[in-house]
Amino acid sequence: MYDVTVIGGGIVGLATALQLKVSNPFLNILLLEKENELARHQTGNNSGVIHSGLYYKPGSLKARNCIHGYHLLVDFCRQNEIPFELCGKIVVATDEKELPLLENLYVRGEQNGLKNLKRLSKDELKEYEPHVNGLRGIFVPQTGIVDYRLVAIKYGDLIQQKGGIINRNEKVLDIQHAPDSRVVVTQKASYSTKLVINCAGLYSDKIARMTVPDLNVKIIPFRGEYYKLRQEKEYLVKNLIYPVPDPNFPFLGVHFTRMAKGGVEAGPNAVLAFKREGYKKSDINLSELGESLAWPGFQKVAAKYWRTGFGEMYRSFSKAAFTKALQKLIPEIQESDLVEGGAGVRAQACDRQGGLVDDFLILEEKHVINVCNAPSPAATSSLAIGESVAQRAMTRFN
Repeated sequence: MYDVTVIGGGIVGLATALQLKVSNPFLNILLLEKENELARHQTGNNSGVIHSGLYYKPGSLKARNCIHGYHLLVDFCRQNEIPFELCGKIVVATDEKELPLLENLYVRGEQNGLKNLKRLSKDELKEYEPHVNGLRGIFVPQTGIVDYRLVAIKYGDLIQQKGGIINRNEKVLDIQHAPDSRVVVTQKASYSTKLVINCAGLYSDKIARMTVPDLNVKIIPFRGEYYKLRQEKEYLVKNLIYPVPDPNFPFLGVHFTRMAKGGVEAGPNAVLAFKREGYKKSDINLSELGESLAWPGFQKVAAKYWRTGFGEMYRSFSKAAFTKALQKLIPEIQESDLVEGGAGVRAQACDRQGGLVDDFLILEEKHVINVCNAPSPAATSSLAIGESVAQRAMTRFN
């Protein structure tokens, strides 16, 4: 009998298990991961940005957890000698109609407690990023870069040092009811547990439906594809350059990111993935694609945002169109400066009514806690989310 079984060895599942061990070292904790390594999917394929909390609605779970998680993460990296850098970023308005949205971002950042934000004129933008094109901007000093895979692996090491058990290559097939407990069934074994915590990322809704059959959300996978700048062109980007995001769409637009492990990425776009773990255009799972297309909420999203979606898809297949989007920020960028990079898949929860869930979503019942929506900035927020989930869990044991 385990006290807690955590499903999912990404950064949120690992942070949750670690924070549980910190809260109560005597808890008997098991973490199950279906892959043969930790941090294989969203954690291992993201852009490596330490987010500041600039974008999120004040008071939301994203805002609170991002800002608290930011400080926890930075302290954790310092204590555990994980390389990171707080290099700052600029958000750039390239069009007159973006100026009010840029000002809204500045105000929101201040409401969220960010210090030393700086409004930038056209000339001041050049001081931060000499090759950027823009009318005005914001400098955000808190933003940084880190390799989240290294962070997640360190979480795993500490869990095991504190007596927690991590089983890899164990895919959860079912969660069965038992008196005062649940039984987690994998292809290898069955585990009795007092509490299940579902942090399964791209499959979090599938796991949640094992105990909540009428779940009102479905994970819709969006692939984000990146290019990298050729090494001789990396001088065009000093740190991080972001556009003003579309407030109606939960993605930040194509941007430039200097990577903690070297190089500069450009992207991502946001296209419907035809498979939940579909990192290539050719990755197709007809069953998973059919589920996405049949979900009433996705049909409503597609009807509402079809122009945006078509533009994202077009950029996916047209390097010239991708380059043109990047040229809004840095006009000097040429198609020949870009080489194909990697891709990640974002688990975006969509409700039946057609809402792309904009906040973290955590659903509870007596023996199960489901983390049903934890997209960006979940990596930055991981220790804060883990702390919050651990506090919810500890009420069962207190």
